[in-house]
Amino acid sequence: MGEARDLWVFAYGSLMWRPGFAFEEVAHARLTGWRRSFCIYSRYHRGSEARPGLVLGLDRGGVCEGMAFRVGAADADAALHYLREREQVISVYREALVPTTLLTRERPEVMALAFLVERAHPSYAGQLPLTRQAQLIRGAQGRSGSNIDYLVSTLAHLAELDIRERDMERLSGLVGTHLARGAAADHARPGARALLQACRQWPVRVRRLKPEDARRFAYRTVLGTR
Repeated sequence: MGEARDLWVFAYGSLMWRPGFAFEEVAHARLTGWRRSFCIYSRYHRGSEARPGLVLGLDRGGVCEGMAFRVGAADADAALHYLREREQVISVYREALVPTTLLTRERPEVMALAFLVERAHPSYAGQLPLTRQAQLIRGAQGRSGSNIDYLVSTLAHLAELDIRERDMERLSGLVGTHLARGAAADHARPGARALLQACRQWPVRVRRLKPEDARRFAYRTVLGTR
C-alpha cells in the first residue's frame, strides 16, 4: 500500500459549481492540450435515451481553463469513488493524471485528475455544428436537470472566472437562453422549462446506446484504490 496523498481534480463543467466532494483548496487552473467541448451525447444527467442531450467533455487539442480542487489525503478515496459514480455512468471518459497549471502568482504545476473523452465510445458526438448542438440542448432533460440550465450555469461560472468561450456564447444565442433568465426553482428556470416543453417533441436521431457499449469501456482508469 502506498502512502496516501492529496488528490488534485481538474473541473471544466458542472464540477466547477457542484463538485460534490470535500476539498481543502480551489484555484483557477489551465490544462494545455485539451479543450472544453460539447462532444458527448447525454442519456442520463442531461438527457435520456429517448431524447439525448449534450454535455461537455475534454477533447484533444487546444487549451482549457477551469478550476482545480485539492482534496486532502484523508478524503481522496471517498472523492474518487464519488467521481466515478457520477462521471462514469456509461464509461465515456478516460481517467488520467495530467499536468495542470495553477494560475497563481507563482503558477505552479500539479498533476490533476481529469476526465478525458474516449473518442471510440458510441456516446462521443465529435465536433457537431452549433445549430445541431442547439437542437439537442433545447429539448433535453435528464436526472440532473435540463440541458439548457447546464449550458447557462457553465457560462455563468466561466464568466465569474473571466473566461470567454466564443463558441459557447454563440451556442447560447442559438439555444435562446435569454428565455432561461430569472430565478431558478428546483434547479430549473421558468424560461428554460417553457423552452424545453416546446422543443422536446422535435425528433432527433442519435445512435442508441447498447448495454455492451458501456461495459466495453468500463472504468478506463489510471488511478487505483489506495
